[in-house]
Amino acid sequence: MAGEQLNVLKALDGAKTQWYHFTAIVIAGMGFFTNAYDLFCVSLITRLLGRIYYTDPGSNEPGNLPANVSAAVNGVALCGTLVGQLFFGWLGDKLGRKRVYGFTLILMVLCSIASGLSFGHGAKGVIGTLCFFRFWLGFGVGGDYPLSATIMSEYANKKSRGTFIAAVFAMQGFGILFGTIVSIVVSAAFRNMFPAPPFYINAAESIGPEADYAWRIIVMFGTIPAMLTYYWRMKMPETARYTALIAHDTRQATTDMSKVLNKDITEEEEQVRLQVASDDTWGLFSREFIRRHGLHLLATTSTWFLLDVAFYSQNLLQEAIFTNVGWIPPARAMSALQELSNIARAQALIALCGTVPGYWFTVAFIDIIGRFWIQLMGFAMMTIFMLAVAVPYDYLVKPGHHTWFIVLYGLTFFFANFGPNSTTFIVPAEIFPARLRSTCHGISAAAGKAGSIVGAFGFLYASQDQKKAEKGYSTGIGMRNTLFLLSGTNFLGLLFSLLLPESKGRSLEEISKESVNDEDTIAPAV
Repeated sequence: MAGEQLNVLKALDGAKTQWYHFTAIVIAGMGFFTNAYDLFCVSLITRLLGRIYYTDPGSNEPGNLPANVSAAVNGVALCGTLVGQLFFGWLGDKLGRKRVYGFTLILMVLCSIASGLSFGHGAKGVIGTLCFFRFWLGFGVGGDYPLSATIMSEYANKKSRGTFIAAVFAMQGFGILFGTIVSIVVSAAFRNMFPAPPFYINAAESIGPEADYAWRIIVMFGTIPAMLTYYWRMKMPETARYTALIAHDTRQATTDMSKVLNKDITEEEEQVRLQVASDDTWGLFSREFIRRHGLHLLATTSTWFLLDVAFYSQNLLQEAIFTNVGWIPPARAMSALQELSNIARAQALIALCGTVPGYWFTVAFIDIIGRFWIQLMGFAMMTIFMLAVAVPYDYLVKPGHHTWFIVLYGLTFFFANFGPNSTTFIVPAEIFPARLRSTCHGISAAAGKAGSIVGAFGFLYASQDQKKAEKGYSTGIGMRNTLFLLSGTNFLGLLFSLLLPESKGRSLEEISKESVNDEDTIAPAV
């Protein structure tokens, strides 16, 4: 928009932090709580699924999911998420943020419940229906990314905007932690009611029929917080920036925000409203967009892609790494639910010590240090700490050296979250014009999910031992070489981050050049 910023947008940018900001954080954050729970709980139950449906009665070892099944179970929700990010990102700019916001939540809740109710007792029926419903679960999860980020950025004041968006995203940490807690509680309850021996003593009894109920309860339990916020999600008014800048209804935007802010906002004169309606109309595939924001979109997509390759690989490799360092006993020495409990405890420790603190460090410092420097620092520290694990890997996995291994590995998670895992979510919601904001965030997030698919599928195979792979897998490059490769991925992320502008403390219209007579693009931060 050439000219001055609208009064209603000035009022939003200058508003003091108040109750409606916290309400918006909770409403949007509960969606991300559920997203994280749904996406990451699968890493807790894959071993359990392998034992229940793929154990060979004549084998001396418990069953594992075959390579193709494991890849499908781990990756199908990510594929759905990618499609959902693109579709709902585009739809959020076409129909409005609020209009499609409730639908994504309903889809997540219904598909999460349906995943837990996957019918049949045989492997093909259960895994087939589980993958089907997890794809559509991911589709709903994908919609929450661009919509939540865009809504929060357009509701926030410019002084604390980064803090508010980061707080929404930080609910992912609690979702991951909640998943481990639910797994520990469910497994403990069933083990107390139905004690089972280790696999090597009695293979059949070590699994027990109750294990089939355990994973279903875990999968469905994350829907409860999301359901509780549906009503409030529907009560939120449309964002003023969509209503004024895209729907061209400044009167309605002024009325809505006057109620939200509990203050009188002066409506613009007719000629100003007409000016808004006649603003730039160039689209995503225009030369003007490429000139103004082409490098920004390249930066947001590439950094999110590279971050998620490393981040999701780390999450999915946790179980194998914990086994290598001796945190989890050999599978045959445990019952099915004991193994589930041990995996959940190990992941809970990493979440408590690295994941959750990292998210909230970002919340505390994002509007002090800035997005650019936090992302640069995060990628740099992830590179350093992953190299610190990879170089002496064979030494660190030996008995007596596990503490240093876990400390270094936990620090990579800390700086992922106090770094690019948070900032790649925040920046695309700030630097693009309102009419393309949700779309561009969806494209950036979809690039990230493409990276997570590479991590979930590719590194599952790559990390296999060079001499002796797990059953169903071919030999890979080994865990140590995989960690070297991931550290290189992090370094590339650092280089592409140099293309990003700093958006701290500036209005959305100033950042995206919607309120100034300036045809130049936004320069990178350095």
